[in-house]
Amino acid sequence: MDIQFILYKIILIVAILLLSLMVAMYSTLAERKVAGFFQDRLGPNRAGIFGLLQPVADGLKLFMKEEFMPANADKVLYIMGPSLTMLVALLSSAVIPWGGTLIIAGREFALQVADVNIGVLYVFAVVSIGVYGIMIGGWASNNKYALMGSVRAASQMISYELAMSMSIVTIVMTTGSLSLNEIVTQQQGMHWNVFTQPIGFVVFLICAFAETNRAPFDLPECDSELIGGYHTEYSSMKLGFYLFSEYINMFISSAMIASLYFGGYDFPFMHDMGLSHNMVTLMGTAALFLKITFFGFLFMWIRWTLPRFRYDQLMRFGWKGLMPWAIANMVLTGFFYMLFKK
Repeated sequence: MDIQFILYKIILIVAILLLSLMVAMYSTLAERKVAGFFQDRLGPNRAGIFGLLQPVADGLKLFMKEEFMPANADKVLYIMGPSLTMLVALLSSAVIPWGGTLIIAGREFALQVADVNIGVLYVFAVVSIGVYGIMIGGWASNNKYALMGSVRAASQMISYELAMSMSIVTIVMTTGSLSLNEIVTQQQGMHWNVFTQPIGFVVFLICAFAETNRAPFDLPECDSELIGGYHTEYSSMKLGFYLFSEYINMFISSAMIASLYFGGYDFPFMHDMGLSHNMVTLMGTAALFLKITFFGFLFMWIRWTLPRFRYDQLMRFGWKGLMPWAIANMVLTGFFYMLFKK
């Protein structure tokens, strides 16, 4: 048994877990700052310098709030709902390549928890389980508004997952692999997939907004119709799990977009700078996080810019708008790939 390798993987898992939680915490602050900018106000600025302690204050508030459970709720499922949603959000980060390899004591260690050859399928499988956490929470609350929100979430996520899957098929067709690490490797040297798959990128990006229940696709928690949607009856850290999972999913979606279409940790002149292997790897990881930060900002920008769809518009856009484009892109990709294949 290779103790050094196991210890490295454990450290990497813990680092990604803590990073995901920190991203979830400070994404709330970034969201409120971006909202303040677009609405010509300051946003949080009282807790710490520039409001940097606001996420800590919010976390303490969630821990200290009164914990209650509806009298007629299914107690086991009521607790399972937010727990499953949070677990699934964290599991999806396991196959994302966060960088190249580090050479430590003469050995190479990959900045990826698990390089499985079906990484894309793994992410889709794990993300699809997330809808169960929302459905279970809405059902177990024994509240008609929560149930309606969970049903909306299920139908929305299933509908938009189809177009998202078809946009990924084109990447698999051109790269010949389901491994995220292989897909990123083939984009080295600025051969990013966004240049050859712009339609697929746009479809995937829009579907990512819908999959994370972000405005203008936030119908499952539409406060003007459903109070709070599927988490209406939740409080304290059970509510916090639902809220945190949304930001973790946004972070993972941004990482997936960067990995599939923007080269992952690739950046211009990556191997022509004359730097050490480890330094190039760390700079690549920094480049990946810059891309993730940009797409995270894009998620927030869209939320505070576009109005919410009606539910019939949401479903029509998914089935009659994105699906035909995804199918046409898949057919065109197959045609040109067979025509110009060397």
